[in-house]
Amino acid sequence: MQLTLGPVLYHWSPEQWRDFYYRIADEAPVETVVVGEVVCSKRAPFKQDLLPDVIERLEAAGKQVLPASLILVSLPRERRQSRELMQAEGSMVEINDLTCLASLSGRPFAVGPYVNVYNEGAAGFLAECGASRICLPPELPLPAIATIAASLPQLAIEVFAFGKVPLAISARCYHARAHKLTKDNCRFVCELDPDGMPVKTLDGAGFLSVNGVQTLSHGCASLLRDIPALRDAGVASLRLSPQACDMVAVARLFRDVADGRLAGEEGEQRLAELYPEVPLANGFLHAVPGHLRVGTGV
Repeated sequence: MQLTLGPVLYHWSPEQWRDFYYRIADEAPVETVVVGEVVCSKRAPFKQDLLPDVIERLEAAGKQVLPASLILVSLPRERRQSRELMQAEGSMVEINDLTCLASLSGRPFAVGPYVNVYNEGAAGFLAECGASRICLPPELPLPAIATIAASLPQLAIEVFAFGKVPLAISARCYHARAHKLTKDNCRFVCELDPDGMPVKTLDGAGFLSVNGVQTLSHGCASLLRDIPALRDAGVASLRLSPQACDMVAVARLFRDVADGRLAGEEGEQRLAELYPEVPLANGFLHAVPGHLRVGTGV
């Protein structure tokens, strides 16, 4: 079973973003790395000049690099940038918005977890369009994952296995609104929350996380204990979404559990120590509310 590092969803400083990927290239046991700004096109210029060096460093380390599109393509400049990305020569790209299909011209591509692939029909359509790998939406239960994987053995099926779960994307910027700013004059206040802005209920309980125009879960998905079941279901790769913690150590834990060097229960205990700020959860995989943690009595 392979490991994929998803794109950084948060607005980290350019230096922090670059150094993060340099360390991933040198130390993390992942086979594939997805790069690029997928949440807000206004953030992209901060990374644009650094991206070629990051890709070169990752590829030199033997990683497959997948440049990714925006999750929501709406503005004319975003459509132009998306078209240029889809038509650029070089590595396979990951699409996160179906508008990208028109610009691929039959090239093989990957599909991110933000495209609604909920059944084998949708997966089959994308395979006919040229998809060779699909990261399924994180809310899918295990039987649905197994059905899709069994119906399309030619596809590499990936699941979202670690990170705050992406729940929604909007044209409005909640981060700016929370700071009494507009989206056009946001002052990039999302950089104040490198792991997302916590949203609590009126009773003070953790509820959601806000990342600019994106809504994420409060808890952190962890499918470490479920790796044997995912392997039996035909899952080829596990996606780790970068959080403000030691992602190299996270990747090593997943690698050790996937390779049988570490039990899932012990791996999850260590994971909770690496990322103690939020609760771990795997509810979606077990067809219960996503914030629940099944199999631990919690």
